[in-house]
Amino acid sequence: MFTMPKYHQPDFSDVLFTDAPDVKTDLCETDGVVPEYFHSTSMFPEYFKINGKWQLAEESRMDSCVIINEDGTLSVVEQRNVKKGQCVILGRSENGEEGIYVHTGGFRSEDSAFSDKFAFRGNRSRETSFAKNYDQLYELLNYEKDHGMVVVVLGPACAFDYDSRRAMQYLIEKGYIHGLLAGNALATHDLEAAYFETALGQDIYHQKSQVNGHYNHLDVLNKVRRCGSIPAFIEQYKIDNGIIYACVKHNIPFVLTSSIRDDGPMPEVIADAYEGQTKMREILKKATTVICMATQLHTIASGNMIPSFRVVDGIVRPVYFYAVDISEFVTNKLADRGSLSAVTIVTNVQDFINNVANGVQRYLE
Repeated sequence: MFTMPKYHQPDFSDVLFTDAPDVKTDLCETDGVVPEYFHSTSMFPEYFKINGKWQLAEESRMDSCVIINEDGTLSVVEQRNVKKGQCVILGRSENGEEGIYVHTGGFRSEDSAFSDKFAFRGNRSRETSFAKNYDQLYELLNYEKDHGMVVVVLGPACAFDYDSRRAMQYLIEKGYIHGLLAGNALATHDLEAAYFETALGQDIYHQKSQVNGHYNHLDVLNKVRRCGSIPAFIEQYKIDNGIIYACVKHNIPFVLTSSIRDDGPMPEVIADAYEGQTKMREILKKATTVICMATQLHTIASGNMIPSFRVVDGIVRPVYFYAVDISEFVTNKLADRGSLSAVTIVTNVQDFINNVANGVQRYLE
């Protein structure tokens, strides 16, 4: 059964911490322009020495600034959102020299430091067996169902197949999914599948292209826009299946962000990139497990917006991050961007969704 890893905070009685100075700060002089030599955050827990005490920045993310608020609390804020007069922490070292400590080993087990100098299959590729990862994920999802928040980040391929749509709908209806992030395409083709039983004009059962099928998603977009919203379309056209339908029916929050190539788009799609990022982060700030499937840009964006930890009821716990794609390039790219805690699974995403649904169903039975 799943056991939450115990977090080991730094030993602040060590001379490294007692001899460290307080952090240096400077005030922001212009909205969105931070002082020189500002400190930029990582994905790991970071502590800052303020008035002689070490303090954890609880809600962190990569590539952001740390603000000391008037009440002494810390906020991690994107540079563009820093306001004139706010107190910004300065420093580029991470081992206490400037009152900043980045704690990379908080969840490290006693045997995790073991590593052979030579071993086959050290990297994760299409030849890797992911059986253990699946078993761990089933246990994790059953734990998170009642104790955490699971957010899925979906590409349109997740809606191209009848079985994978049904499996994702099942996971939402059974309470395993608590938030969804995607683009215009996922919602468009999922609703196309619900209305026409096609995705990009191909039958979702047999993947046979339909005559004039390339009009189908455009017709659905037009109908949704005429209705004024996705929920209104679902009600008016009696939609009773699919991923988006399940989110609307069960009040699961979703954020749809646009790209330069979007059709339509759906009324709920956020066209402003920075507004979209802010809305995505509002959901990701609560997430304890994130599963990204078949969407390179949304996967990397989500990985950069979420830290490796979360503070829940005063307890530091890990954030679990999965990246699932048929392309090794996508999973490797995520690691290159600094999201080092991600578990990558190289497989067909439709097979993955079905495997996960079948796995958690065994737990329910």
